[in-house]
Amino acid sequence: MGTTLDIILVSGLSGAGKSVVLNALEDLGRFCIDNLPASMLETFVSHALRDGANFGGKIGIGIDARDVSIGLTNIPELISNLRRSGLRCQLLVVTASDAELLRRFGETKRRHPLSRLEDTLQGAISRERDLLDPVIQIADLVIDTTHLGVHQLRDMVVQRVDQRQSGRLSVTLVSFGFKYGIPGDCDFVMDARTLPNPYWVGELRDLTGLDRPVMDYLDAEATVARLLGEFEAFILARIEDHKRASRRYLTVGIGCTGGQHRSVYLVERLRLRLAGKVAGLTHRHSSLTARS
Repeated sequence: MGTTLDIILVSGLSGAGKSVVLNALEDLGRFCIDNLPASMLETFVSHALRDGANFGGKIGIGIDARDVSIGLTNIPELISNLRRSGLRCQLLVVTASDAELLRRFGETKRRHPLSRLEDTLQGAISRERDLLDPVIQIADLVIDTTHLGVHQLRDMVVQRVDQRQSGRLSVTLVSFGFKYGIPGDCDFVMDARTLPNPYWVGELRDLTGLDRPVMDYLDAEATVARLLGEFEAFILARIEDHKRASRRYLTVGIGCTGGQHRSVYLVERLRLRLAGKVAGLTHRHSSLTARS
């Protein structure tokens, strides 16, 4: 007897955390299978529909980039076919910077899955990134794991999938530092570098936007209050846009120079202003050590 399936497809760059994501989904009660060749996706889903009782109706599937016979370029068509058949199907992609992937492979001494096609690790990473591009373009959620530890990534997946299962748009706010690069998983990026910078106040330099002295300093600035209101209005409008478009996730990044003071402060203030609408937040480049 057939059943209704709720499928989360997981893809991404090798070394970016695909296995961590699948483990988190498994902890949420999903039946998960890793490294399924893309060419076998429809066959596996058909089997799961016939034998749904053994899968619990919720499945996580890691798509293997090594299946070059069909290629990741065909994933958009496969997902479209699944959705047309009435199945709930989300696509989650993990990515990371080249430098971070090189570091991770160097530490683990593992071979890259596409190393047989390239002479260097950098070449393999570049080839896989090119293969992944059409998948990123249609992903429901992209997570940049460059600055995330294993536990942070797991918590983010659990938080966002749980939020989505509640039937609500999953909204995440991210603070970051422009000097480290713009996070690759943000739908919108806002710039707070025009605001007064606590870094240039001696007693505030080593603190973060979580610390009371920094918060008091920025609270007292009229330009900060004005920009905060503009950011709030923009995010509220985008939330409504995403709901009307039946989008599942919204990630908004707010950056300052180092990701330590202004962006952290703004994200925390916006969380309070948008109470009940924000699923979670991430401070990518702050020490997160608050001192009262």
